[in-house]
Amino acid sequence: MVENHRQLTLKVSEIFYSVQGEASRVGLPTVFVRLTGCPLRCTWCDTAYAFTGGETQTIGQVLYEVAKHPTHHVCVSGGEPLAQKNCLPLLTALCDDGCDVSLETSGALDISAVDPRVSRIMDLKAPDSGEVGRNRLANLAHLTHRDELKIVIASRGDYEWAKEQLREHALTDKCPVLFSPVAGQLEPRQLAEWILTDGLPVRFQVQLHKILWGNMKGK
Repeated sequence: MVENHRQLTLKVSEIFYSVQGEASRVGLPTVFVRLTGCPLRCTWCDTAYAFTGGETQTIGQVLYEVAKHPTHHVCVSGGEPLAQKNCLPLLTALCDDGCDVSLETSGALDISAVDPRVSRIMDLKAPDSGEVGRNRLANLAHLTHRDELKIVIASRGDYEWAKEQLREHALTDKCPVLFSPVAGQLEPRQLAEWILTDGLPVRFQVQLHKILWGNMKGK
């Protein structure tokens, strides 16, 4: 990475150290870099505080804060981190510093320019999110075995829609697929039973951080 890229700035909502609550890295001590801003307004969003506010920091400052913590696992999240153009050089800088980097993204913005060393955890928005029309289906062609696709499910209707996406786009041939229940709207056991009954080749997951700390900011 060109050194002066470290002077590029981003709007950062928070940087914190916790355990990863989702996807294949669940349970791993991780530094989270949450960027401010998101063009979507999902009905079940649990990080609406990141839509606005935050602090302007250089990439160099972010790297300094990340390096304070005893782990090489870093997750860049939001909001929608790719809504900030300098997210891309941030991801590259973290990789250059030897971090194992994952990106949590809504799937509404182009993921093709993300550094190939980054694991992209991409959402596919189901109807009850209110943002199904924002899915950028062209992103599916860019997914590899290093990436993961997450579908957050609030109802039986969402589940049936998700099953159709699995079939229509052969999603599990592209990368691992995760089904998550919306906290407080769909009982986790119910979703697990639907998956078992239908024999779907997906990973059921719940949000570990919410089990441990509830919906506490910075956790």
